[in-house]
Amino acid sequence: MIGAFTFSTSQRIVFENGAAAKLADHAAEFLGDRPFLVTDPGIVSLGLHSDCEASLAGKGHSLGCYSDVVADPPQKLIDDAVSAAGEHGATSIIGFGGGSSLDVAKLVALLLGSGEDLDEAWGIGNAKGPRLPLILIPTTAGTGSEVTPISIITVGEDEKRGVVSPLLLPDLAVLDPLLTLGLPAHVTAATGVDAMVHAIEAYASKSANNNPVSQTLAVEALKLLGANIEQAVFEPADEQARGGMLLGSMLAGMAFANSPVAAVHALAYPIGGTFHVPHGLSNALVLPHVLEFNNVVAAKTYAELAPVLFPDLIDVSGVEDRADAFAKRLGGLTQKLGLQTKLSEVGISAEDLPKMAADAMKQTRLLVNNPRDLTETDAFNIYKAAL
Repeated sequence: MIGAFTFSTSQRIVFENGAAAKLADHAAEFLGDRPFLVTDPGIVSLGLHSDCEASLAGKGHSLGCYSDVVADPPQKLIDDAVSAAGEHGATSIIGFGGGSSLDVAKLVALLLGSGEDLDEAWGIGNAKGPRLPLILIPTTAGTGSEVTPISIITVGEDEKRGVVSPLLLPDLAVLDPLLTLGLPAHVTAATGVDAMVHAIEAYASKSANNNPVSQTLAVEALKLLGANIEQAVFEPADEQARGGMLLGSMLAGMAFANSPVAAVHALAYPIGGTFHVPHGLSNALVLPHVLEFNNVVAAKTYAELAPVLFPDLIDVSGVEDRADAFAKRLGGLTQKLGLQTKLSEVGISAEDLPKMAADAMKQTRLLVNNPRDLTETDAFNIYKAAL
């Protein structure tokens, strides 16, 4: 019997090579006279946003820009971006870049549109709104932020906090595979594995809202990601592979936006927050070890996914054996893609593990969705296995 569930996603999605160069047409009803772009210095230095700017200027829009977004954006950065958008008199917000830029853009649209205090919006369903019109344009194939109602910010030195609300879903998501052609191999690999984690955790989530729509999207995401990630990493100019990765990332984002992620992300956050390891790589470092931990209760679920991502695993007959092979193959894939596979390779030592385990336990919003209950001791042992 199928239980009750809800499913929400972005209002409109455009997927097209060159879509960024037609932004003024695709987003005409949302922009207003004074749109405001939120992005990062790397995007500006590469000029990736130039087609968007030209499109908007050609239709008479006056564009403002905040381009100081950094990975794991701190709370003060949100304040600065909101101030800059307010001074411009922003009529809409355009997030352009990786997950951090999109997450910042979501909060700028919310806080500028509503005037509410960010400290009152943390958590699930606490944002009040309204927000300014919001357009999100990803330049990486990983976070799926363009279709998720989530924004993750670093508070204090290393604590990750999230605002989760349907208000953060954009009016328009623009997916242009050409924007991802210049991604370095290690970024393509890490963000691609991140998208895989989204699909895997969404499919296996213990959330009461885990549903057939999310599970179907997760499976389709894994098919696309598995079929294209190596080509995208090793043949970066392959537009077909880039498109497959971007679409797979979006489908995985839709899945976990409604059937939330769990312990892989919870254990990844201290790695990123404290040691400034990119989010996708943080997930990759703990992924096989969390799956091995979960196999006690989730072997059947992972055995279902195994041949979706690795078709030859259909020949492994036992459920437990196939689930175990799935975890090991994922570890092997990250290594094949050129990513680090051990915490020690990113500067983490055994002395760091107790605090990391304690910090991971703060991620109650995520841990509640894990198929197997996880204690601080379990988190420590997972980190130890990943060291």
